Amino acid sequence: MNSILTPLYIAVSWIIVQFHKLYSLVFDEDSGWAWGLSIVSLVIVVRIGLIPLFFKQIKATRNMQALQPRMKAIQERYKSDRQRQSEEMMKLYKETGTNPLSSCLPILLQAPFFIALFQVLNHIASNRTVGVLSQAEVESARAASIFGAPIATRFMDSAEKVAELSASLTDVRVVTVIMIVLMSLSQFYTQRQLMTKNVDLTVKTPFMNQQKMLMYIFPIMFAVFGINFPVGVLIYWLTTNVWTLGQQMYVIQRNPTPGSIAFQQRQEKLREKGKLKEDPAEVETKKAVEAARANRVQPKKQPKSKRQAQGAQPKKAGPHQNGSAQGQQGRQKKQRPDATAPQDKPKPSEKTKK
Repeated sequence: MNSILTPLYIAVSWIIVQFHKLYSLVFDEDSGWAWGLSIVSLVIVVRIGLIPLFFKQIKATRNMQALQPRMKAIQERYKSDRQRQSEEMMKLYKETGTNPLSSCLPILLQAPFFIALFQVLNHIASNRTVGVLSQAEVESARAASIFGAPIATRFMDSAEKVAELSASLTDVRVVTVIMIVLMSLSQFYTQRQLMTKNVDLTVKTPFMNQQKMLMYIFPIMFAVFGINFPVGVLIYWLTTNVWTLGQQMYVIQRNPTPGSIAFQQRQEKLREKGKLKEDPAEVETKKAVEAARANRVQPKKQPKSKRQAQGAQPKKAGPHQNGSAQGQQGRQKKQRPDATAPQDKPKPSEKTKK
């Protein structure tokens, strides 16, 4: 593994050394500021190189969001045939020119630099040369500290190991905890901003649920694994999170996802400035809707006493109900015998005749 990543060790260490020489003109060459800012500059160089891939990531992510309904339909149709399902998925990706891995490319391409920096800092902590770093530069970087925490120390380091670098375990743990919290919060806010402002709300897809899960999973992962990262790596990751946040804010303002809240806000701003040309038919429709709303008369609300008085009044019977009642009374009169009518006398029995 080390032999494979040796070119990266050389590249990472060379970039750090060059920036360290630059910052040594301003700061003490053995200070944490000179070495810490060199790591920050390394992040900036890497992220500038990844800008084209970042825009590809945006395009791929939006394409995946748009394809979610069709992908779900394919999964439902061929849920009993996995091979056919895979073939249809690949066919859909080919037709639309979408690569599912494009959204992960910036993270995947950053991983080797992250591993290389991790190993460079491990060599510095062990007082071993790596890449183009000389022994004197290794010793200088090993002793450099940020707010009392040497850049090669970790949260889980023992007190003896920290004491070798002329630092206290309390300082190291306080600095690392603060950086881990900032790193996790920046990751959470970045993902939350993406979910709340730059997601198409007109399409409900499983992709949104996945993004919502990642919003909570990534910060927890950073918090768990961060205790094993050297301070220098925490500087690297915090810087790259802040870069991602700023880059995403720029994209949300300049090129938001159609159908998202950010897109609607941008359309409104352009409309107010007169830079947005709208379809005349759409404008007429909006005016008609607004006019209808303005002319609509709302029913007046009656006082409670009046409503109660209306409820207490007996309901008037309608003509149909009156006719039915009169018919019933007539039928009852026909069925009931008249008391004034002469009653038929009973016939005399046989005994009476005799």
